Amino acid sequence: MLFHTTRLQDVRIIEIEPARDERGYFARTFCLREFASAGLETTYVQQNVSHTKSVGAIRGMHFQRPPHGEVKVVRCIAGAIHDVLIDLRRGSPTYMQWEAYQLTAGDGRRLYVPTGFAHGFQTLAPDTEVDYMMSEYYSPAAADGFRHDDPSFNIAWPLPVTDISERDRAWPDFRPET
Repeated sequence: MLFHTTRLQDVRIIEIEPARDERGYFARTFCLREFASAGLETTYVQQNVSHTKSVGAIRGMHFQRPPHGEVKVVRCIAGAIHDVLIDLRRGSPTYMQWEAYQLTAGDGRRLYVPTGFAHGFQTLAPDTEVDYMMSEYYSPAAADGFRHDDPSFNIAWPLPVTDISERDRAWPDFRPET
């Protein structure tokens, strides 16, 4: 696996290194030793998948408050997404900054989302599926978020928003105390 740094501190793009032959390829998608050598979380207690039917739909911006903060490893397994991360860690050199990454099915890339980041995405293709490995169990009492159009961040989404849940539409403006 290849671990690439990004502009946001501690975020990584993880790329597979396929061994190819006439049948196709084989590649590792997780290796405890390689994740540990890269200084990344190695314990994942939950794996989730989302399916979104429409193009332009947004899921996010989500995070869990301490002590239930979670690392996510995100991979698009069908379709394509415009994935957005925002650093919410006070004291971080990239605090309150966001960056977007495109993930597509078959590109062999995953996004490592450290604890303390908000995460959301917009679908770029119909019937998009996203797979997540999570370092913490989902805790409804710790679940938090803010709107995709929060003026604190001015996120540039590539498409008009076609679908968003009532919950995601109702998040309040970002509050620095979160």
